[in-house]
Amino acid sequence: MEDYLESILELEEANNHARVKDIARKMHVTLPTVTSMLNTLRKRNLVNHGKYEYVKLTRKGRLIARDIYRRHTILKRFLTDILHIDTKTADTDACRMEHAVSADTLERIVKFMEFIETCPRGGADWLKNFEHYHNHGPSEANCLERMKDFEKHYRTKIKKLEDKLK
Repeated sequence: MEDYLESILELEEANNHARVKDIARKMHVTLPTVTSMLNTLRKRNLVNHGKYEYVKLTRKGRLIARDIYRRHTILKRFLTDILHIDTKTADTDACRMEHAVSADTLERIVKFMEFIETCPRGGADWLKNFEHYHNHGPSEANCLERMKDFEKHYRTKIKKLEDKLK
């Protein structure tokens, strides 16, 4: 059901409406399959749909669809931007994951992505630093100090490698 809500939302936002045949095409299912699911969604007050009419999300359906879309977008971005998974695989995997991951886990992923973007890698205890970031938020002073320590550490490593290769 969540996939249908998400697809309807995407179609509404792209075309200002969603039609049964567009939903079927987008989801790679038959028209009767869509009609059956729309009846279920209508009974749950998630969509408005009459015979030969456009499908419209209700307020409740739109809220759920936006949350699902948000989950999908976050997970896909994590898979592509952080783990460098190809876009097609990331999209498929995000679709599977969005239905199973808890809200807490999803929020931790969001915080982790923010951490990576605002406080670049800063040494071997980088992941420990994430815990501090998660609990206390970003701190430019802490990030700067960690980056300086990281730079100092790697300058020493680079010097040792250069000496060894001479």
